[in-house]
Amino acid sequence: MPANGGAETADVLIVGGGSAGAVLANRLSADPAHTVLLVEGGPAYASDQYPASLRDPARVGDDVEHDWGLTATIDDTGRVIRTPRGKVLGGSSAVNAAVALRARADDFEKWAAHGATGWSFEEVLETYRALENTPDGDPQLRGRSGPFPVRLRTRAELTPSLRAFVDASAAQGFARLDDPNGTQQNGVTPYPLNVVNEVRQNTGLVYLTDEIRRRPNLTIWGRTTVDRVLFDRTTATGIVTLDGQVLRAGEVVLSAGTYGSAGILMRSGIGPAADLGRHGIEVVSDLPVGRRFQDHPFYYNIYALKPDANAMSPAAGAIVWTRSAEAVGDELDLHISATHLADPGISPTGGAMVLATAVTQPDSIGSVSLRSRDPKDGLAINLNFLAEPRDRRRMIEGVQISRRIGRDAAMAAVVDSELTPGPDVRDDAALEQVIRQQLDTYQHPTSTAPMGGDDDLWSVVDSVGNVRGVSRLRVVDASIMPRVPSTAPNVTTIMLAEHIARTSML
Repeated sequence: MPANGGAETADVLIVGGGSAGAVLANRLSADPAHTVLLVEGGPAYASDQYPASLRDPARVGDDVEHDWGLTATIDDTGRVIRTPRGKVLGGSSAVNAAVALRARADDFEKWAAHGATGWSFEEVLETYRALENTPDGDPQLRGRSGPFPVRLRTRAELTPSLRAFVDASAAQGFARLDDPNGTQQNGVTPYPLNVVNEVRQNTGLVYLTDEIRRRPNLTIWGRTTVDRVLFDRTTATGIVTLDGQVLRAGEVVLSAGTYGSAGILMRSGIGPAADLGRHGIEVVSDLPVGRRFQDHPFYYNIYALKPDANAMSPAAGAIVWTRSAEAVGDELDLHISATHLADPGISPTGGAMVLATAVTQPDSIGSVSLRSRDPKDGLAINLNFLAEPRDRRRMIEGVQISRRIGRDAAMAAVVDSELTPGPDVRDDAALEQVIRQQLDTYQHPTSTAPMGGDDDLWSVVDSVGNVRGVSRLRVVDASIMPRVPSTAPNVTTIMLAEHIARTSML
């Protein structure tokens, strides 16, 4: 990149090379007239140099070498848990469970209720199709030639216990689905995954191929952590890295993720004025960054498998996606995810199966704030799970459904015993206590810088990611979702970046 007074210069500087940033780097550098600089806090591996830990879809959340090391308070008990986020080119798409489920029309209707325009399901369907390549489903709904591969697990690929889960769920009354990215999601189905030949296809691989990286107007810097955005009054002019380097740009785009982008915004003077003042940060724009944060609460119902049915690969297999007794409108607010994403050592038989329940349309709102002005101190993350009574009731209902599936006759041939919550947990009060003790995150954080209309007091950005009160600064990642969607947000994050690039940046 050309030097300018000792600082690097680009037309667009993208902070974060994950599920959104890699997409933007690809799309924006397609115009040779514009220079694009992508800076990523983790390593920027060449496409043939990703280590086995990142290629293996059975490795989820345990790769400390490629993690930001964040922790969070889970609820009002004060219990602290890890909240893994990918620190590598490809971001969390390189370390997640590779679930490739789209958000639903109901999710986008809820976005619209916050004043986010241009995001109806009808308006984003073509973008979903354009990003995807899959042999599955109706070609009127599914994409055949996009960069992002999606493959629906076949029944033959599932382990015996995952097949039993599908059969047991059907026996419990859940419809068998042919394509959960089609017109129906209420039922049981094998997972669609961005996995090909048992290799996790992260955005660093599929959007930043060797050919894309050779573009002369695209530069990618790995191991470059960003401290803050630079401003001339209220105009963004570049960024400052953790080691003090100044990088100038015509426009700055934060794609550092729900946590990363929120932290950069607040350290830059964009956030709640009272919070920033406590850290001695001059306010550039008083906005509610981190105040409408959401994630999905997640509880693990675990079974030991019989010795003759203890196969655990492939790890991610099938899901029940359905509505609770308290679901509103068309929402599907419960997931029961069947996987082998567990240490086999926890099982006395050497094989384990996890039926994990999530409340996917939570009422509870968490928060993200700065611990200090120093980015090395991390963030104060409060998940605030199950704070609202309806969330608690729905979680209990979901675990009850999970246990009914686990006890169905179809599971008898593969299940040895229930490990958690365990056979001694029988009534709702005991079940709620165990859930609170063992609750975890689905690792689906969103909404720390949400989109919204001019009359939405909680919005941080407009409907195409422009930060309110300043110019030449956007946020484009899961942090701008007005609320968490009812499924894993990774594919929707990719779609969001594609959609904003196509509709307002190209």
